[in-house]
Amino acid sequence: MPPGSASGAITLRFLASPTDAGQSGSVSAGRVLEWIDKAGYAAAARWSGTYAVTAYVGNVRFTRPVEVGHLVEVSAQVVHTGRSSMHIMVECFSGPPTADELEASTHCLMVFVSVDPAGRSQAVPELVVKGEAQRLLQEWALERADVRAEIEAAMAGQVYSQEGTAPRLVMRFLAAPTDVNWGGKVHGGIVMRWIDEAAHVLATRWTGNAANVAIFTGGVRFYRPLRIGHLVEVEARLLHTGRSSMHIGVHVRSGDPATGDLELTTYCRTIFIGIDEAREAVPCPTWTPVSAEDRALDAHALELVAIRGRHSA
Repeated sequence: MPPGSASGAITLRFLASPTDAGQSGSVSAGRVLEWIDKAGYAAAARWSGTYAVTAYVGNVRFTRPVEVGHLVEVSAQVVHTGRSSMHIMVECFSGPPTADELEASTHCLMVFVSVDPAGRSQAVPELVVKGEAQRLLQEWALERADVRAEIEAAMAGQVYSQEGTAPRLVMRFLAAPTDVNWGGKVHGGIVMRWIDEAAHVLATRWTGNAANVAIFTGGVRFYRPLRIGHLVEVEARLLHTGRSSMHIGVHVRSGDPATGDLELTTYCRTIFIGIDEAREAVPCPTWTPVSAEDRALDAHALELVAIRGRHSA
């Protein structure tokens, strides 16, 4: 089938296994992000007929947990194309295998870019909108592009240095062959799982409670590929606390372990909350900014909330 002649949609179905569980007992957010990335890649590769890389993942809101043993359905659909980019809506549903219908767990918009063997972007078939449903989805994708531009403008110039006093955590390890994707680089979904894991450890240290879950991950920007065998550094830093929420910024850097020179690979912001046995949110300790950099990043976290609030109203 020629590229672009397919529907631009694909659905993955499988059972969530015990190895997918996080500290809360439900499937970890990092694993769900990994599934989302795989479905998005499948739709992008099917549409373009080429290898594609994850460029951006926005506004992943975890509305309900995915439970171990549940049937999981991850659907991805191309809703807009640029010259080399494919904007893909991904939805995740789950529920008992015996259920007549599965319930929505999360959805988001992903952007993939088609690349040639040398890693250069290349043109993809244009999506020709047919019908009202496709038109509305394309309009939604274009609106999200405006939100993305506003968020990136707000992020420009933010400083993360040793002047900050906020709690932080750094994880370092080598990217293993088991992390490889179909292009020989580290899978974007694996990187997002590392982000979730680092943020979870930081949230656990801050609250003293391992029962912390991600309720939002957004602004996941992939700047460059991460190669197998590279030294990886994942730094999570507390930016702001609410009554029960912890806003955490995560930077992923990587590079040749022989030189130790690391470059920014990925950045995102994620929000965690602590939960009790009834899965209700519990208050978290308040963090008070101390330095000028602390105060700037605390305000930045609130600014990002406001931007998303304006566009979801």
